[in-house]
Amino acid sequence: MGVEVGDLAPDFELPSHHGGGKKVKLSDFRGKKNVFIAFYPLAWTPV
Repeated sequence: MGVEVGDLAPDFELPSHHGGGKKVKLSDFRGKKNVFIAFYPLAWTPV
């Protein structure tokens, strides 16, 4: 599955860094704030 420039990012959910077992979804920010997503392939790995 590829994503092109200008495509909406697929929705995903991650644990909040605030703790308490709360989760944050990307769609929670749609229309409210700009979100920058950066992926670092192989970061924190010995490869």
